[in-house]
Amino acid sequence: MLFNSIEFAVFLIVVFLLYWLAFNQRVRVRNLFIIAVSYLFYGWWDWRFLLLIAFTSLCSYLTGIAIGRAWQEDRRPRARFFCGLNILINLGILCLFKYYNFFVTQFAAQFLDGDTSGMLVKLILPVGISFYTFQALSYSIDVYRRKLEPTRDITAFFAYIAFFPQLVAGPIERATNLLPQFYKLHRFDYDAAVDGARRILWGLFKKVLVADNCAAVANSVFENYHNLPASSLWIGAIAFSFQIYGDFSGYSDIAIGTARLFGYNLMQNFRIPYFSRNIGEFWKRWHISLNTWFVDYLYIPLGGSRVSRPKVVRNTFAIFLVSGLWHGANWTFLAWGGYHALLFVPLILLGRNRKYKGVVAEDSRFPTFREMRAMAVTFFLVVVGWVLFRAQTITDAWQYIEGMFRASLLKKPVGMVEHDMWVSLAMIVVMLAVEWIQRRKEHGLAIEKIRQPWIRWAIYYAIIFGLGFGRGVETFIYFQF
Repeated sequence: MLFNSIEFAVFLIVVFLLYWLAFNQRVRVRNLFIIAVSYLFYGWWDWRFLLLIAFTSLCSYLTGIAIGRAWQEDRRPRARFFCGLNILINLGILCLFKYYNFFVTQFAAQFLDGDTSGMLVKLILPVGISFYTFQALSYSIDVYRRKLEPTRDITAFFAYIAFFPQLVAGPIERATNLLPQFYKLHRFDYDAAVDGARRILWGLFKKVLVADNCAAVANSVFENYHNLPASSLWIGAIAFSFQIYGDFSGYSDIAIGTARLFGYNLMQNFRIPYFSRNIGEFWKRWHISLNTWFVDYLYIPLGGSRVSRPKVVRNTFAIFLVSGLWHGANWTFLAWGGYHALLFVPLILLGRNRKYKGVVAEDSRFPTFREMRAMAVTFFLVVVGWVLFRAQTITDAWQYIEGMFRASLLKKPVGMVEHDMWVSLAMIVVMLAVEWIQRRKEHGLAIEKIRQPWIRWAIYYAIIFGLGFGRGVETFIYFQF
């Protein structure tokens, strides 16, 4: 069930009405309802996926109780054992479904002349497994670290793992933030619900009108890059950069907005990343829930930045390479992670990774020339990195990037439908203009302070009208991760 489908619209309306009208008396009953509709939402793809998420939830719930009991008895080794056990179970499942065939193929290529007979397994990658696995891991680790008391409310915990707005593609919520929200009975908040609806609409704009149009351009270029001039390759790479941003941040906006309809607050996952002034700032604004997860559970335990410089470099490469691998079993993702690590290491060694803390042009309407140059350089570096991410193989990525810097840069771009290119450009310009104006707000349609209601409604109807000209129901890129 896709956020941009009629089925989800009907599903959301029905669930919203039942949640507030029929299940508004008891917390446990409401949580059971959340679990039921979340499992219906997830099982829409394949009912067999439900067995896996239920098993993950049950293991994490039981090991959390075991860790808490071990701490009550002051038995640290026992607490560590149960925490490690849950990590092993969850990562084992993730690796089996997502990485087993990749590693077997690589092993066979090195030592068995590529013969994988009888070694590969036919498994369907469960949608969103990387997201809810990391959510379950954070719970047991935080209980072990004594940042969180283990819950004995099984309905609250299962609802936390399976909460349908962010189940499939995040944000990856920490139990310290989301789990306590399932302990209390929410009362309907009109302002929160309206803001949630606005955010859903803005997310649909980014997905349907920006990402899907850019996808048509990017796909046509990447599929035929061998025969295209450099000008086309740049357009394809830029189109993909906005496709993946509109697609993923659009999903996050819809997820956050949907959660707000039911009284739940999810963390911000994107903060205008393409207005970043260096790579360090970009990574503070892009897929925030995943990046902070790796910082808290990998980078800092390795010593973070408070170790020798060689170890700082090691730690930096560790989180970027693992982040790349998290996206999928392909050398291109590892190369993408390594590329960003190379860009990030000089900043962290020079102490400039935290140079920019506020939004660009925070106290003025327009950026300075220096800020514009910094944003242009950062965007250029990010676009080159997205070629690694989008390419099917390392060879394809290298040939594509090499082609971007040929003399044919000044030739007329070909290899795409011209109408698609101009529509994509128009949608990108609109999105960037709105995000620039709203850069201090949480999302593009946080326009409640516009005094004239007709202006607000004109904006809403314009977007809704535009959605009617979308390219159909297209899946989200991050569903494959």
